[in-house]
Amino acid sequence: MNLDRLGATPELRASLAPDLTLARVTVSHRDLYRLIADSGDLDAEPSGALWYNTTSRAAMPVVGDWVAARVVNAEQAIVEAVLPRRTLFARRAPGRREDQQPLAANIDLVFLVCGLDGDFNLRRLERYLTLSVESGADAVVVLNKSDLSDDVAARLAEAAAVAGAAPVVAVHTRSPAGPGPLRRYLADGRTVALLGSSGVGKSSLVNCLIGADFLRTAEVRESDSRGRHTTTHRELIPLPGGGALIDTPGMRELQLWAGESAVERAFDEIASLAAECRYRDCSHTGEQGCAVETALADGALAPERWESYRKLRGEAQRHEAMADPLLALERKRKWKRMHKAARDIYKSPKHR
Repeated sequence: MNLDRLGATPELRASLAPDLTLARVTVSHRDLYRLIADSGDLDAEPSGALWYNTTSRAAMPVVGDWVAARVVNAEQAIVEAVLPRRTLFARRAPGRREDQQPLAANIDLVFLVCGLDGDFNLRRLERYLTLSVESGADAVVVLNKSDLSDDVAARLAEAAAVAGAAPVVAVHTRSPAGPGPLRRYLADGRTVALLGSSGVGKSSLVNCLIGADFLRTAEVRESDSRGRHTTTHRELIPLPGGGALIDTPGMRELQLWAGESAVERAFDEIASLAAECRYRDCSHTGEQGCAVETALADGALAPERWESYRKLRGEAQRHEAMADPLLALERKRKWKRMHKAARDIYKSPKHR
């Protein structure tokens, strides 16, 4: 396998010690990995030094990572180091702890797959879009199962209203031509990850795009259009024409691992409105000259969109606060100053 077709660069190759081999993680099962190198596939595990020097579990190899490997024999290797990641799609790990759970690394493009068979959810899509902004990868919104929708044009318009600059395409897998709009995004050296809930048809799309029944698929439940988790692990699959796809298991819990700036960029129209408010620190809760409240009253901003923004921004602020307690303290002081200023304004004679 020529790794150049998977995105290997001269800089990556030059960064390795002479006795190490460049490889990419195609499958990760806890502490066991499947690698692809110029010489072929290798089974691997982390070295003791990698375990000792790695500061967190999230920094250990994940699917899509480029690694420096020490080849033991024709079939086995030891991972000595994880090379710097260009992009990383991650979520907050399930549970109470504030831990990052990487999903895939070094992604160029994310296909955010939504099903049009009863599981179409704009609020979930906004969450995925926010995480894609945080990851550093570009996104394409993929409305799959268009053959099962009575009004594809309406669903396209609804998705486009929240997708920002991300293109929105409708596809299906009932014929070889069904996923055609996605093929223009595949290219030699480009890695595309498919993300979405269980049952939206990610594995079926992968099979269609590679032209073979590589991944197992199953029908969704008729009652709620939910899948049965036929994909149980993430896997990087090289494409015949170069580049790669990363298939991922469906995620029913997608907790945010993103900063407030990522939310602002995902909801850029609200950020633009906020910039037009009379007061720079407007809280959008009753201040005079609030452009956001004006847009809500005029119908220019949908209440559901505004509530989703507030919810995700709150999650991002809590995430940042747990990572930096001093930031949380300063934010609390800022809001106290703002509320005091608002009370003083309404206590002034001209407001009586």
